[in-house]
Amino acid sequence: MAGFLLFVGFELVAFYSLQYLTSGLGESNQYQEENTIVSNWLKTMVFFVSHLVLVIAAMLVLSNQMPRRYRGQVMGWFYLALVMSFVLIIPLFG
Repeated sequence: MAGFLLFVGFELVAFYSLQYLTSGLGESNQYQEENTIVSNWLKTMVFFVSHLVLVIAAMLVLSNQMPRRYRGQVMGWFYLALVMSFVLIIPLFG
């Protein structure tokens, strides 16, 4: 249960901080006639790559600090965080 709460906390902090960092990128109104996918693609890729860097850094720090018997659990949370990278893109543009 503690692992789940830490995971949710990590994802919330990561999402809101990356949302703030990428707020200047992309189009605020996506339904304009002259709007292209390029600027929104840039925001998506910056968010996705930054989230991936945060997740890998957190995994490396956790796997280095945790006792050996708990290290197997880190990979499960890592895979869940990778899936969350794709899910968090939806509220990013909402």
